[in-house]
Amino acid sequence: MPKKIVIIGGGFAGVNLAKKLAGNESFDITLVDKNNYNFFPPLLYQVATGYLETSNITYPLRKLFRGKKNFMFRLGELQEVLPAQKTVILSTGPITYDYLVFATGCETNYFGMENVEKYAIPMKTVSDALQMRNTLLERLEEASRSTDPAERKKLLTVVVAGGGPTGVEISGMFAEMRRTILSKDYPELKGAGGEIYLVDGLKSVLAPMSEKSQQYTYDTLTKMGVKVKLNVMVKDFVDDTVHFADGTTIAAKSMIWAAGVTAIVFKGMPKEAYGKGKRLQVGELNQVQGLQDIYAIGDTCIQLTDPGFPQGHPQLAQVALQQGDNLGKNLIRIARNESPKPFNYVDKGTMAIIGRNKAVTELPKPKLFFHGFIAWIMWLFIHLISLINSGNRIKTLYNWMIAYFTKDQSLRMIVRPASKNL
Repeated sequence: MPKKIVIIGGGFAGVNLAKKLAGNESFDITLVDKNNYNFFPPLLYQVATGYLETSNITYPLRKLFRGKKNFMFRLGELQEVLPAQKTVILSTGPITYDYLVFATGCETNYFGMENVEKYAIPMKTVSDALQMRNTLLERLEEASRSTDPAERKKLLTVVVAGGGPTGVEISGMFAEMRRTILSKDYPELKGAGGEIYLVDGLKSVLAPMSEKSQQYTYDTLTKMGVKVKLNVMVKDFVDDTVHFADGTTIAAKSMIWAAGVTAIVFKGMPKEAYGKGKRLQVGELNQVQGLQDIYAIGDTCIQLTDPGFPQGHPQLAQVALQQGDNLGKNLIRIARNESPKPFNYVDKGTMAIIGRNKAVTELPKPKLFFHGFIAWIMWLFIHLISLINSGNRIKTLYNWMIAYFTKDQSLRMIVRPASKNL
């Protein structure tokens, strides 16, 4: 009888595992996700800023696996795990399994700051990106109507919390938009003020990268007009003011939160299975410690057995893709009564885009550093080929070409679905 594999999460890790097993008669696969589509998180900020359409970075999961007879998709959210019964309880009903795989990724971490969670704009999902686009466009419209200079400046000031790749990319995109677009679309706001701040509690932006990349990024953002504040921790966001631990403040209506993530804890999983950052502790085969036939891959797990990463792997797309691939191969080996192979991450490099013709890229072997136009081209190419299918690649390339040659884009619409109960 085929083994029933339930995969919770349709992101990089879950989809890559399902692809590896789809069509193999030894398995019946059920992929569970609260959305009926896969999306590409590294380009969420471009949807949020109106440079890409939602359809450029999303793809229906059912269509992706169309024709695979051993594949089934179930829309729903995981509510509870019953390991003894080998059953998961979803919001849409129970499912039994032979193997359970957590590929649930992570969610935004507000570090217990209630006002930040309530008022800041997160950047983790497609819904977050659309909400951010709508909110920022509405505040531009509000600023265009305001006659109070202080209120206008507050409406036009954006604080981006988090100096990682997401924070750097959003800040750079805002700086470009302010220089090339806002003066055309909102001539009445000329001279109204408003700043773009990038803030982080560490001593540098892009902390995992080399000092050379960090300095280039800092200098480039500063030249673009972004005010970079380092070694400052956000303490609160209340009354349209960002408060920092050192006592300083910034008056701003908008704060974008890109400062941290945490994994998700599920009912029924033992507390001792979780480690740092609420990530499930797994061994060299990605099996959750202390549990039989339950695995975790991608951002939701932490593995301390890889010699090259004794503190655990970074929460990056490449780790998720490689773990999904390795687990798929191991499950096939187990079905053939062969020995599974431990996971070892192959670092393929890191990169971040800063703005038009500006990016940083680092390759580990050999140790190479690129910046400027060539790094920008490398970033575009890698992200383009990483999209899930050719249709997404063609549409994204088209939108990028329009934006590059016109220094503009026509996707800045405020679209809010009607809240009608059907």
